[in-house]
Amino acid sequence: MAVIEVVVGDITRENVDAVVTAANESLLGGGGVDGAVHRAAGPRLARAGAAIAPCAAGDAVATPAFDLDPPVRHVIHTVGPVWAGGGQGEADVLASCYRRVLQVADGIGARTVAVPAIATGVYGFPPEQAARIAVATVRSTPTAVEVVRLVAFDEETRGWLRAALTTSD
Repeated sequence: MAVIEVVVGDITRENVDAVVTAANESLLGGGGVDGAVHRAAGPRLARAGAAIAPCAAGDAVATPAFDLDPPVRHVIHTVGPVWAGGGQGEADVLASCYRRVLQVADGIGARTVAVPAIATGVYGFPPEQAARIAVATVRSTPTAVEVVRLVAFDEETRGWLRAALTTSD
């Protein structure tokens, strides 16, 4: 089972093998975390994403990390669910994102992965519920990944992630 760490910070500056971005289906870049990852990785990331798009909600795919600083070698793109009140299977889709991220990480040989709070930004997933799903799914998914670093963009999100980590121990 992977060790789960919770930090607050800039995911593009994490010292890991792979960085996860909360993408849209086009994989061309967007706002929030996805925009930050695309800016840091440079324009080749969007071209690589376009070549393998679309990516369905709940799925994940990998590209090279391009201009991200080593040791980051890969960007794993995952498309979270758009929150529609919780009755449209959003929780299952979000859990699938985390499972697929770990499966893709295994496929590319990543042992350390930085993951944002998927779908909690513009997609509107409630952050407390998303944190519980993230921790439970990472804990229950078999993987060769050694460290999953959940990277919060603010203190409130870090608090939800830490609370989920503590209550699931």
